[in-house]
Amino acid sequence: MGYRVVDTESVEPEPDRPCECRKLTGPAGLEELAVNRFRAEPGEQVPLAYHYHETQEEAFYVLSGTLAVETPDRTYEVDAGGLLAVDPGSPQRAHNPADADEPVELLAIGAPPTSGDAVAYDPAASDDADTDE
Repeated sequence: MGYRVVDTESVEPEPDRPCECRKLTGPAGLEELAVNRFRAEPGEQVPLAYHYHETQEEAFYVLSGTLAVETPDRTYEVDAGGLLAVDPGSPQRAHNPADADEPVELLAIGAPPTSGDAVAYDPAASDDADTDE
C-alpha cells in the first residue's frame, strides 16, 4: 500500500507554457495516470496547441471559472464543478476566452499517461479535406 499527500502549490509551474501548469503525476508517484493542475488567465490557452491523443483518455474537471473547449463540431463551456471527458482521437483546444471575467482553474487527468504523444490538429486542413470528398 502507498499514500502520498501533495501540496500542489509547492510544485513548481512548468516553464514555457501558455498558462500556469503544475505537473502532479511525478510528485504523486503515479504511474498509470497523468494529473496536471492548470490556471489560465483570460485569453490564455491550456495546451500548447490544438491537438488530440491517439491512446489517452482525458478528463477536465473545472475547479473555478469557466473552461472553453473548442472541438471540430462546437465549443463546450464547462463551469466550476463540471467535467468534460475526451475520447482518444478527439481533437480539442482548451482555453479561457479573452472576454472572461476571471481565471479558470482545472485538473486535467489522463490515462494512460503519455509523454509527448499529442498530435497537432489543424481545423482548417480538416475543413479542406472534408470539401475534397
